[in-house]
Amino acid sequence: MTQLILENARIFDGVSEECPEGMTVLVEDGTIREVSDRPITSVDAQRIDVAGKTLMPGLIDMHVHSYFSDLDPRVLNDRDAPYRTAYAIKKLGHALDSGFTTVRDIGGGDYPLAAAIADGLIRAPRFFYAGKILSMTGGHVDYRTPNENHHTHGYCSCASMNWAGVIADGVDECIKAAREELRRGAHCIKIVASGGVMSPSDPIWMNQFREDEIRAIVQECVERRTYVSAHCLTSESTRRSVEFGVRCIEHAALIDAETASFVAERGAYVVPTLSVLFSLVESGLGMGLPPDRIDDVRTIYEESIDALDLMRSAGVKVAFGTDLLAGFYTQQCREFELRRDVFTPVEILRQATSVGAEILMQEGKLGCIEPGAHADLIVVDGDPLEDISLLAADGRNLDLIMRAGEVVKNRLN
Repeated sequence: MTQLILENARIFDGVSEECPEGMTVLVEDGTIREVSDRPITSVDAQRIDVAGKTLMPGLIDMHVHSYFSDLDPRVLNDRDAPYRTAYAIKKLGHALDSGFTTVRDIGGGDYPLAAAIADGLIRAPRFFYAGKILSMTGGHVDYRTPNENHHTHGYCSCASMNWAGVIADGVDECIKAAREELRRGAHCIKIVASGGVMSPSDPIWMNQFREDEIRAIVQECVERRTYVSAHCLTSESTRRSVEFGVRCIEHAALIDAETASFVAERGAYVVPTLSVLFSLVESGLGMGLPPDRIDDVRTIYEESIDALDLMRSAGVKVAFGTDLLAGFYTQQCREFELRRDVFTPVEILRQATSVGAEILMQEGKLGCIEPGAHADLIVVDGDPLEDISLLAADGRNLDLIMRAGEVVKNRLN
């Protein structure tokens, strides 16, 4: 039995603005066993003096793509699994060093990567994954160009983006695709319900999947006690997805006030991703983004700031996500700064801790500091409730990072 005691801590618990000082936390075998305002006695425990700094739950990024090492998914397909895995190792290691102790891979992540992380072969955050993304023919994850005439039949991986997506048309194919990803260990199912910037044949305004297809996928997830998340840029795709049972919306960059209110009333979640848009506008051309896509990206980014304000006003449950691709993954922490024009520091902190845990169905285990929770913790040198930019420095302001009770970084003693 391994015990570690964190003493003299100021605790942000993932929710409350009130941060008690002089607190002590006992960690035992990767789990928080006790949180006390008094000293905890233990003969065998290792002790770390937090020195009055802010102890808080490890950060949660709810929108990553571990294998997405290039802006062109067709290039990625040709690189094959070893290259993609090497990229994932570097990307996930950077996330952990930045204080992200949990990530949700929402397209492409798979059982082999998850197993390697669980077995300690890869230095990485706690890992949840959606498996392959479900797309209809001609949808956002069908990366065949219009001049390609080959077809996909049933559930197969012959689409050009086969490492990350699968084509499913009709209720039966959608059911089979969802069941297959769940069989492979997916924690949730991701669908694409609107067009996107990076695909060749679907305009952004295009709704994707019929109602009966979406409801069939949702029902499969309900039976597995999990949920569906949907890529949606527009208000219409967001509203119809939530109406058909989708629990979590990715992006919602073009959402309007009426739809934001509808999402809030239904209790659905939204994971905005500003940093990927900002990075593409700033440096996309140099990273290989086609010039004809830049204007679309710029428009979406500008409107996404207004969308955040609409969601905040409506009371939408917003989580933290980045969606960074290729070499942009080093800007993961920039998301904190991009959100602060709309949200207060404590709102952003909740988004990156307790709200993410809710979506993952890990309340009481992640995104909190309480007995029985996983010991995924960070110590911030300063007060992030006053200055959220402390978390935007790629981990430089973190004096301690702990994942599952293992001390990843310690500058305290």
